[in-house]
Amino acid sequence: MSASTGSEATVLPRLMALGGTRKLVAIAGPPGSGKSTLADALCAALADVGRVAQVVPMDGFHLDNRILAARGLLDRKGCPDSFDASGFLALVRRIAAGETVAYPVFDRALDRAIAGAATLVEETEFVVFEGNYLLLNTRPWRDLRAYWSFSLRLEEPRAELERRLVARWLGHGLSHAEATRRCAENDLPNADLVAGNSAVADLVLGSAR
Repeated sequence: MSASTGSEATVLPRLMALGGTRKLVAIAGPPGSGKSTLADALCAALADVGRVAQVVPMDGFHLDNRILAARGLLDRKGCPDSFDASGFLALVRRIAAGETVAYPVFDRALDRAIAGAATLVEETEFVVFEGNYLLLNTRPWRDLRAYWSFSLRLEEPRAELERRLVARWLGHGLSHAEATRRCAENDLPNADLVAGNSAVADLVLGSAR
């Protein structure tokens, strides 16, 4: 079982009360807020009560580094324009329709998305999406909201996000100076965008509330 966050105990009753054959759950929030950890914990908790659940990360829709370089976005990888948002929206539509689908997964070691690296079968009842921009108010991201059965937003103080994000870059082998620069020039602007331009969620979790 994935590591518990403690928050899944709060969320699980809300999910169990949802109707419909397939439920789409969105976990949104800034980088470093714990989205993937909570998504894994929720799926594990659902499995523990006999429900079929799977995580579908938004990160599989990162554009290739060559495309980002050509568009002058390589240093801003992770910003909204560095994703294939329309492609992600098309996948969400298919999943909402109950289809069995293949989808891309981001390989952090290779720093690129791998096409068709995972599948979602028709029997999956809960699909837990996690990503920075699942509640963003700009197009095409805002069109995603029509498909969410339930939405969560994670919030943390900016100083705590900075601490976590610098530590993440240090874990990737960057120097402290480079890790701090990456955080300040890319991660924190993305966090500010999420904080100021996201729709209201069904539930907000985190110490910044």
